[in-house]
Formats: sequence, structure tokens, C-alpha cells
Amino acid sequence: MSPLLARVGRLAPRRADWRPAELRHDLTAGVMVALVALPLALGFGVSSGVGAGAGITTAVVAGAVAAVFGGSHVQVSGPTGAMTVVLIPIVAAHGADGVLVVGLLAGLMLLGLAVTGAGRAIRYVPVPVIEGFTAGIAVIIALQQLPAALGVDVHAEKILALTADALRAWGSAPTWAAPSTAVGIAVLIVATARVRAGFPTALLLVAVATVGNARLADPDGTTPLATIGTIPSGLPAPRLPSVPWADLDTLALAAVAVAALGALESLLSATVADAMSVGQRHDPDRELLGQGLANLAAPLFGGIPATAAIARTAVNVRSGARSRLAALTHAVLLLVVVLVAARWVGQIPLAALAGVLIATAVQMVRVSSLVPLLRSTRGDAATLVLTAAATVALDLVLAVTVGLAAAGFFALRQAATTARLEEVPLDASDHQDEERRLLDEHIVAYRLDGPLFFAAAHDFLLELTEVKQVRVVVLRMSRLTTVDATGAHVLADIIGRLEQRGVTVLLSGTRPEHLVVLEHLGVRRRLAHERHLFASTPEAIEHARLHAARVEHDPGASLSSG
Repeated sequence: MSPLLARVGRLAPRRADWRPAELRHDLTAGVMVALVALPLALGFGVSSGVGAGAGITTAVVAGAVAAVFGGSHVQVSGPTGAMTVVLIPIVAAHGADGVLVVGLLAGLMLLGLAVTGAGRAIRYVPVPVIEGFTAGIAVIIALQQLPAALGVDVHAEKILALTADALRAWGSAPTWAAPSTAVGIAVLIVATARVRAGFPTALLLVAVATVGNARLADPDGTTPLATIGTIPSGLPAPRLPSVPWADLDTLALAAVAVAALGALESLLSATVADAMSVGQRHDPDRELLGQGLANLAAPLFGGIPATAAIARTAVNVRSGARSRLAALTHAVLLLVVVLVAARWVGQIPLAALAGVLIATAVQMVRVSSLVPLLRSTRGDAATLVLTAAATVALDLVLAVTVGLAAAGFFALRQAATTARLEEVPLDASDHQDEERRLLDEHIVAYRLDGPLFFAAAHDFLLELTEVKQVRVVVLRMSRLTTVDATGAHVLADIIGRLEQRGVTVLLSGTRPEHLVVLEHLGVRRRLAHERHLFASTPEAIEHARLHAARVEHDPGASLSSG
């Protein structure tokens, strides 16, 4: 038991998790995230079928627990659109108590994953699968909002059937108040985000729509647009949900899907947060622990399963968050809103929330990420499209399975067709004496052999980022047989990290077919100078020596000067 206890102890919160010196930055970020999170929490609660109260309860309870116990200092958790997609059929089949049971079971599964160290497996998910999965979820979230956006009351378990029913119902008796509200809010949110990211446009527009809808009410109190309705003025008393024992096997299977989605989305969000912030590195196993505890706590207060929210996390980072205090502040502020303003929150029009969520779906699709992937290789493009299509047409966990299978197939196929045995003459840099002289000049050369694709790319990253006391790194690419999108992303990340540390990176012997992929996915842009690509290793070594000598005599010499 001692190794298990040691692992559990490593996952426990630490005093170093909190940084009081950053109090001003964290409180400001917490306020901004709360303003953005309020309409999203309400909207996702309504979309799940459990109710707006369940959404705000989840944001408060899960947001606070995950902030304390999670593996990222800047992650924000709560109800999300991806989780809503999974919950809708569970609510339809088993009701609200069924969702709460699923949340508890998923929480236990996430704790098991944390203790067994499964969090690090996220590094093997290829980039096209992640982007395709995100794009598919964005489509589903947008389609889910059609009934509220059109002002019709229809329900269907399958998203395509729901879309058809909503369009048919609106076409039989079209009205324009709800569609104009939803579209107007969505357009304004997206447009404002391009000018001033992080500004709580959604909250402001929802407030305007709520006031306008109330002023247009009939004398009997009926409003033109349907509203959220009554929500609790505070958190419900904790209780254990009644377990439908006859359906426990079905609920357990649903809990597997919820746990898998919660782990995937939380770890992806934490990875994005690391990339956006300086000096932040999350602990994947601790992140699973925090999400597991959050999903155990939220159902006890009537909340729905939760996960980390990429959009809210991004707002948190952009607003200057430095520690967990920001996410905890966001949860406390949402609790205050529920306690003092529940009556006004209940008057928010459903069409306004639909506009907010449609805007969220639009912002989830990053054209700057999708287009390069679609243009990189046929395998990456096919994997992305298959994953996105499976996400919309099938369930989310199956979609990830389809994406991984497709990525594996194309990667192995590409490796099999490009791998070959060829005799390569040794050059001077292959001799040990020459290598020692290069090291004395603070130069190191690495030769990349075989395929660089998603299964091996991260090991390569970990090895290269350990390079120390070096001024120039030469990456010899002539024996590289395969480069896919994930490999290119990792290579770009390596170059960026080394260049930030003042280490100049040179590439030699890059094949034309690989250069196309590297060009599309930003590897060349990460080099300090566009001329740092060489046809042969001797040319790169000669340039490296000139550069190292120049830096030796002038430490302030520009790395981008060639």
C-alpha cells in the first residue's frame, strides 16, 4: 500500500498552490470570469434539461472544488457544452436523479484515473482528433440552441432530429422576436470579441434583452419571449440522489462516457492554458483528481457533471490570473449572484441565452487551426473530418475512438510507405572528436531518424527541452521519413522554447515534401531567421560556428541577424 499512499499524497493540495502576492491580479480575473460564466452556466443548465438552477449550482460547487484540488493554477471548471451533449439523452431516459447518479459514478472513475496515473495519456491524442472533436462539439452546441433561438418548444434526443423538428415547427408558424434576439446577440458577441477579448459583452446584452422583454410584458405578466423561470435563491441542501437500481448498469455505462469526456476536455483545457500562460505547467493526474472531487460534490447539491471550460479558462488567463484564487473568486461571486439576484436571473429570455451559446460555438471553431490541418496531409485532413462528423452523428466518446483509429491508420500507412533502408555517407559531424569540439563551441547536432508523428513526438520534445549550456542546436532532418500535424506542432513548440531561451535553431536536409507540412504548421515562423534552413549539415555546422563565435565576442548579438 505504500506506493499507493505515496501517489495519493503527491496529489494532495500544497501551500505553494496559493500565491498571496498576486492578489490584485487574481481578484480582477475572477470578477471577469464570473461575468462571462454567469450566462453560460445558466444556458448550459437549461440545455442539459435539468434546469438553469442546476447549471449555476454546478458552476459554484464544481468551480470551487476543482480550483482547490485541480492540477492547473488557472483552470476554470463548470458546466460545458460538450458535457451537455452527453447529458441530454440521460435526462430523457432517467430524469434528473439519473444525471446526479451518473455524476457521482463519473467522479469515482475520475479519482481512479488520477490515482493510477492515467492523466499523462492525453499527450498521445493527435492534434487533428482534438480539433475535429472541438469542431463537432461546436456544431452540436449551435444546433441544440435552435428551438430556443426560433421560439419553438420541441424536444428530441438526436441532434439532427431536433434540428429538423425545430425548423419544421417554426416554418409552420414563423415569428421573428426570438430569432432576431438570438442572432443579434450572437453577432454582437463575436464582433466585440474581435475588438476587445474578455469584455463581458454577453452579460451586458443578456441584461438588455431581459429588461426589454420585461417592459413588453402584457398586463397579465406574459412576456413576448419565454424566460428561464424560477431558480433557487441559494444552493439546495445537500442530499444523496435516489438510485434507480434497475437502470444502474445503463447509468454506469453513461458514467464511463461522462468520465472519459470530463478527463479529455479538462486535460485539453489545461494544455491550452499552459500554452497561453508564462511559467504554468499543469499536473494531469492532479487535474483528474480535482475533476473527480468536483463531480462528487456537485450532484450532492443538485448540480450536473462538470469539466474544465476552455473558453472561461482562456478569459481567466487573458485577465491576468496567476493562481487558483481567481477561479475560486469566480465561484464565490456566482454564489453571491444566486443569493441576491435569483428573481431577476429567472427573467432572462431563453432566446438571449441561445444567442450566447451560439456565439460560444462559433468562437470554439478556430479557422487559423483548422485550415493548416486540412492543408497539411491527406491523413490529417481525413482524421479531422471523420472525427468532426462522428462527433455530430454519433456519441462523443465513440467519436474520439473513431478519430484515434483514423489517426493511427494514416500514421502507420504513411510510415510504411515512406520508411526505407538507404546508405547515408558519414560527414565530419558524425565523428566523436568532432562532436566534442562542437560541444566545446556550445553547438549540438541532433539527427532525426524515422517517422515524427503523434505517438513519438512528445518523447522527442522532452529530450530536446533538456538541452542546456548550448548556443546553437542543429536539427538534421534528412533521415526523417514522416511528419504529421502533431509532429510538426511539437517541432514548432521545441523551436519556440529553445529560441526563447536564447538558443538558435538551424534545420538541415529538410525534404521538400516535409517542408510543405512544416511551412503550413508554422515551424519556419518559429525560427529566428528565415535563412536558418540549410540544404546540408556541413553548411549548417559552418553557420553555427560563425554564429557561436559572434555571440562569444558579443553576447548581445541579435539571434535574428542570420
